[in-house]
Amino acid sequence: MDDDVAVDFGEDGLVPAVAQDADTGEVLMLAYVSPEALARTRETGRAHYYSRSREELWEKGATSGHVQDVQEIRVDCDADTLLYLVDQEGGACHTGHRSCFYRTVEGENVGERVFDPDAVYE
Repeated sequence: MDDDVAVDFGEDGLVPAVAQDADTGEVLMLAYVSPEALARTRETGRAHYYSRSREELWEKGATSGHVQDVQEIRVDCDADTLLYLVDQEGGACHTGHRSCFYRTVEGENVGERVFDPDAVYE
């Protein structure tokens, strides 16, 4: 068995993590991960991130129920970016879309809305 890769959390103690559907390859979201968030993800099998705006650890789906069960965690060649391969329950985006990448830069909606955020985040 290989030794764990030393993730480079940099000066701010965070690394970006891309969440990707483990079955389809669809990119669902990007968030930031602290050492504690990574440890909790590995312990629980559920995606945990660090909110830069709220300055706190959070479990994806703890409020909405739209959890991410993590199948595998990969690290890039520089060890400063993570890839979470996940089974996504419901939508990944707080706007109600399956993916946070639901529109083009021209403003065209190319994504599917899978839940009503007003009903979930009352």
